Amino acid sequence: MKSLRHAVALLVPVLLALGAAMTLLVLRIARRVVIPAKRPADARILAVDTGAQTIELSRTRDTELPGRYGLFTSGTYGYVKLGAVLSVGATSVRRKLLTEIETGAQVDRDAAFSGWYYATPSELHLRWENVLIGSPAGPCPAWFFPAESSTWVIQVHGRGVTRAECLRAVPVLHAAGFPNLVVSYRNDGEAPRSRAGAYALGAAEWRDVDAAVAYALRHGAERVILMGWSMGGAVSLQTAVNSGHRDRIAGLILESPVIDWRTVLRFQAREAGMRAPLPDLAMSALSVPLTARLSGAEDAIPFDRLDMVARADELAVPILILHSDDDGFVPADASHALQRARPDLVTMPSFSVARHTKLWNYDQTGWNTAITGWLASQGFSASA
Repeated sequence: MKSLRHAVALLVPVLLALGAAMTLLVLRIARRVVIPAKRPADARILAVDTGAQTIELSRTRDTELPGRYGLFTSGTYGYVKLGAVLSVGATSVRRKLLTEIETGAQVDRDAAFSGWYYATPSELHLRWENVLIGSPAGPCPAWFFPAESSTWVIQVHGRGVTRAECLRAVPVLHAAGFPNLVVSYRNDGEAPRSRAGAYALGAAEWRDVDAAVAYALRHGAERVILMGWSMGGAVSLQTAVNSGHRDRIAGLILESPVIDWRTVLRFQAREAGMRAPLPDLAMSALSVPLTARLSGAEDAIPFDRLDMVARADELAVPILILHSDDDGFVPADASHALQRARPDLVTMPSFSVARHTKLWNYDQTGWNTAITGWLASQGFSASA
């Protein structure tokens, strides 16, 4: 009996320590979901030929994609544009440089591959202006590109990036006659910071987009189309079902969207080599006010409310989903599920190879045609 008591006395602290360690691990995983992070370096610059204006990058599924892209570097040039793939080796990719790099310029080795391509609105050579949208979070900066239609497109960027992500869509929408309002929202590094400075995954950010809808209606819009990129898709969907102006929201364009966060976070956990039940434990932690705040969130994350497949019956406007079947970051499963749940509303043309939010870069013609064809089929025009 004495030996048993001794064993229990030794075991209890071990179990408590294991429990504490598991709790800390779960909270750390949950924190990574809601706390904005710097853009990770996911490519390595191996060589730059300033004479031929080419660049050699480490080979990844993104860096070998055909098309036009951007590259964030920490050297002299900061952001450079990339053109066609010229050659592919076992571990490297050589591409054409579209930003001229001078001989002797310092370009650091670590870089981040990007689908943005356009970094500033002036690169589009269209008339635009800076505006401020008063939201519950405070004044949110936006870019406005005027055009003749009374139907405005409000573009909403994704997680971990800024509104420059949306610039690729402005030319095709502007050419079709639609004004573009490209917005920011709380905690994105441009709009005001909330108390905790954390993402709510769409559960709070939609209020800033709703303020943008109100701004558009005050400034001449009769109705709006929301275009959401990645997490911006989740934000746009929440706006569509929660907004007091939802009768003026005429449609949704969703690019590589988050339709259901549980699907996304489980996928990303598997890709990172994380074993069950850690992803579900992290989501459970984020669902409870106390542990959500310990994880860095401002409030509990309402994953049920953010699951738009489960809430598909609440949707009431036509939706265009542009999603590559091999997205690699936000799986297309939930997008397909939403299309099956609401075939009366959802149009989802087939795309593959393009990865996450890079459909324009990989197949600009197909992407533009999908948008203009959908706009025409829904009766959206510059005169309306």
